[in-house]
Amino acid sequence: MANRRKSGNRRRRRGPNNRLGMILITAVLLLVFAASMFKVISIRKDQAEYKEKEEYYSVLVAGEEKRSEELVEFEKYTQTNAYIEEVAKERYGLVKDGEIIFVAE
Repeated sequence: MANRRKSGNRRRRRGPNNRLGMILITAVLLLVFAASMFKVISIRKDQAEYKEKEEYYSVLVAGEEKRSEELVEFEKYTQTNAYIEEVAKERYGLVKDGEIIFVAE
């Protein structure tokens, strides 16, 4: 029994050293927590920037889709006789048979 009492006393003597270890572990954990929180804030900032870019590019895509539809309609129009006549009049000054041209002085 005497041996058991001595080992029990030794454990009690380690108490102050144990407190220092606990303080150091707590400090390290707080540093890790602070670093992770800093990273989380940074990631949220980046996420907000990416959200703004996504909205901007969504608007651009919608505009380009509208322009694409307009180009398809223009392509259909260029296949018609009305467009061919319009180009012939504007670029080449051609007229249909029987048309009268008035020139202003």
